Amino acid sequence: MQEAAGVLKEGFLVKRGHVVRNWKVRWFVLLQDKLLYYKIEGGKKEPYPKGRIILDGCTITCPCLEYENRPLLIKLKTKTNTDYFLECCSREERDSWALDITGAIHAGHPVQVQELHKMKNSFKLLENISLHHIVEKMCDSSTGIKRTRNLEQGNRYKETFTGSALVDWLISNGFAVSRFEAVTLASMLMEENFIKPVGARSTEAMRYSDLSEQFLDNSTALYMFAESSNKNISSRGELQFNIAELSGTIVKQGFLVKQGHKRKNWKVRKFVLRAEPAFLHYYDPTKEENKPVGGFSLRGCLVSALEDNGVPAGVKGNVQGNLFKIITKNDIHYYIQASSKAERTQWIEAIKPLT
Repeated sequence: MQEAAGVLKEGFLVKRGHVVRNWKVRWFVLLQDKLLYYKIEGGKKEPYPKGRIILDGCTITCPCLEYENRPLLIKLKTKTNTDYFLECCSREERDSWALDITGAIHAGHPVQVQELHKMKNSFKLLENISLHHIVEKMCDSSTGIKRTRNLEQGNRYKETFTGSALVDWLISNGFAVSRFEAVTLASMLMEENFIKPVGARSTEAMRYSDLSEQFLDNSTALYMFAESSNKNISSRGELQFNIAELSGTIVKQGFLVKQGHKRKNWKVRKFVLRAEPAFLHYYDPTKEENKPVGGFSLRGCLVSALEDNGVPAGVKGNVQGNLFKIITKNDIHYYIQASSKAERTQWIEAIKPLT
């Protein structure tokens, strides 16, 4: 899964099926005129693409909020009116993919590319904008911003939304054309007491940052409507995982391939590395619910890269290259494959200080 000549970008994305509307992880390769996607079997990319998206005449929608439980979507509509929905593992990754795909779509039109880069950092709010109108739209039960329960530092807050979710919603609903504009609008909503920060991260930014930095375009900063200020903490018995272990600061997240403990097969999982407390959780990206399917404390763990020559001991199947191993203090062995040596190094360097 190394980058080849002519490849603009590649990596794991979650794709909605066309016939059966399920979600599958695929390895995507962005070329100048097309987007190829491959099936991964046994930790290896199949030699021939499972499908392709021709970019000529494509339109791109990002952020795309058509699926309530999948807020990190990119939507591509081909000139034959075929819709493709692609999900990323973080807002930063989504925006990076969207920018590169947009650049490929308009590669033959340098003036349009220049205009797109200008728009990314543009600042021109709608004339006669009404904050009351925005809040009314935000509260709409069908098209408004999704409010969920969120965890932070052991507390579970009801009816909240993240800073990046609000920025996405403002852009998607035409109230802003860039993230800079949307952050400015969100700051105005906060300054006029329509919304308020909840939890340590957003509250500290409100207290100690400059006015232009008080609202955080971040997936861990929590906000709520000012009139919904009651904080509710749910009992730990409701959760599959202890509240404390899921409330740490997210240090790193991304798609990796993991060997199963029982069947020893290889599956793509979304890994989330948290600090204070130090835990590594993994999720099934094809499922709607955002709950871990596994995880463990990093205290006392050992993490190391595996040899790239041949199949290492403990690894089942002909899987090799970019592998690393984590051994927990209970002597449970996790075998994980990154998409490149550089990515493997980044994960190991992020995990080691937390062990």
